[in-house]
Formats: sequence, structure tokens, C-alpha cells
Amino acid sequence: MKDSVPKAMAAHYQAVIAVTDAFCRQHLNEEYAALARRAVAALCRKRPSPIVSGHAATWACGVLYALGQANLLTDKSSRPSMSMQALCAGFGIGVSTGGNKAKVVRDALGIKRWDHRWLLPSRLDSMPMVWMVDWSGGGASAVPAG
Repeated sequence: MKDSVPKAMAAHYQAVIAVTDAFCRQHLNEEYAALARRAVAALCRKRPSPIVSGHAATWACGVLYALGQANLLTDKSSRPSMSMQALCAGFGIGVSTGGNKAKVVRDALGIKRWDHRWLLPSRLDSMPMVWMVDWSGGGASAVPAG
């Protein structure tokens, strides 16, 4: 399924996902690539879109940095695992720049740690904190947190 983006944003979308796809193929995995494509498409639909200014590689790093934070990429026990320093170095940018772009991405998309909307599908079962009990409406049911 292809993520929809406004025609005016198609070139920006293609430029950023070309970089995220290549990085994910080399260092992460297809799950991160698919999640990054979805995040970049969501950023392209924002009015105004933050990715209209800046370099594609910087935005690609910011997107993967934000997704890595949500998915505990720096946890050495998880696979894949990578430090944020190594992530930023892979894009040729400084950690502060990567972190700043990641904040823009997190704020624009409302990404929080353990946010079920932005977790890798393979991590949903291994992160029980994602599921909480909803007592509203007179009955209890398990629903994704967020």
C-alpha cells in the first residue's frame, strides 16, 4: 500500500524516502523503512509541511531518530540496535541536528515512547506497556495506549 501525499509534496516525499530506504536496507530493516515511509507521508500532509525546507538526508535522519526513540533503537538487546550517534553519523550530520529534527518530527506527528501508532509491528507483542485497560464507558477492555 502506497502512502498518499499531495502532488505538490511528491518530490519531497521521494527525496526523503530514497534516503531512509537506503539507510534502512544497509543498517536497520524493512520494518523501519515502511514505518519511515508512513511518517514521511504524514509529514508531507501537514500544512505547512516542515520538510519543504532543509536537506532530504537531514529529514531522513530526523524521521529515523524519532522512530528509533519510540522503538528503543538504542537498546542493545533489541534487533536492530544502533546508537543515535551512529545513526546521525550514517547521514553525515551531528547528533544535535539529528535530535532537533527528531523533535520537529515527534511534535508534528505526536510521537511518544511506546506509541502504538509508531511501533514496529514486531515490537507490539514485546512491549506490554503499550496495552492498557480502558475503564470508561462502563466496561473494561484492552486498548492501545496513546
